Amino acid sequence: MHRLRDRREAGRLLAERLEELHLEDALVLAVPRGGVPVGVEVAHHLGLPLDILVVRKLGLPFQPELAMGAVGEGGVTVLNDDVIRVSGVRPDEVTQVELRERAEVESRGRRLRGSRPPVPLRGRAVLLVDDGLATGSTMVAACRVARAAGATLVVVAVPTASREAVDRLRDEADSVVALMVPAGFSSVGQWYVDFDQVSDAEVVSMLESTAVTSADVEVPAAEGVTLAGRLAVPPHARGVVAFAHGSGSSRFSPRNGFVADRLNAAGMATLLLDLLTPAEEQRRDNVFDVDLLAGRLRAVLRWLAADPRTRGLPVGLFGASTGAAAALAAASYPEAGVSAVVSRGGRPDLAGSR
Repeated sequence: MHRLRDRREAGRLLAERLEELHLEDALVLAVPRGGVPVGVEVAHHLGLPLDILVVRKLGLPFQPELAMGAVGEGGVTVLNDDVIRVSGVRPDEVTQVELRERAEVESRGRRLRGSRPPVPLRGRAVLLVDDGLATGSTMVAACRVARAAGATLVVVAVPTASREAVDRLRDEADSVVALMVPAGFSSVGQWYVDFDQVSDAEVVSMLESTAVTSADVEVPAAEGVTLAGRLAVPPHARGVVAFAHGSGSSRFSPRNGFVADRLNAAGMATLLLDLLTPAEEQRRDNVFDVDLLAGRLRAVLRWLAADPRTRGLPVGLFGASTGAAAALAAASYPEAGVSAVVSRGGRPDLAGSR
């Protein structure tokens, strides 16, 4: 069985295996520190968002290697009542260990993630990634913390693992994917050519390089008219998609926000904006004035072409309801330079001859 060159190669190979699971809406959670370079490759290859999951086992006071529970960010605590009862640990001793480990979790999370908050796990499918499993104890804790935080599906994915760890994790995760489960497994590092320690600084750098930068923007659309929007740009963006909301919607639409998040994870910049001012929205006829909306989109396209964050990127328009007609109309102008238009239902027929 061949050894892996490094964690990056391991992540790429692992991502190819994970394609079979079709986890289109999953969140990749890398276990720091060694799991982060693996997770970066998995997230990039599968077009999924990436975050870290900082966990700490709660070891028995007199036998720290034996876990009586685990803690994670956001106040998540998982206790093993059977271990606590059999070991005879007092409640105040459990509390003391929990407070100490929770302080370490929160401190480490801030140190690695910076000012970015953890991605909420409630209702999400999560892909827990590490560089390997020896005993699997840390990953067991990660699975339990993820479930306690509201994850609906937990998949463990690692490049290499011992048979014992894989068997143990099958009781905790919905699925376990390991590229190599070699006989005679003694350590994770033996299955890598390059297994240098990953530093906190490297983790911070990797997370920053994959983070999407978001900003509230104001787009001048006509004399005295400015449109409010939210621009999100991932590192090395491959294109930008402007959203044209329809009647009764806004840049805060949860559905369009979800689509924008998925596009960001796939390397696309997005601009969520309102084509009408609050005062204009009060007039119902404005909502169906396709020429007015298309004119606003033309101004948006000019702004995207000039802004240094999006200048030179291919442009797509995502239209909903009457916004779909406005997107088609705006894209029909020769100077628009629009590469693609997507209509999510709505009234593309209102674009007429355009």
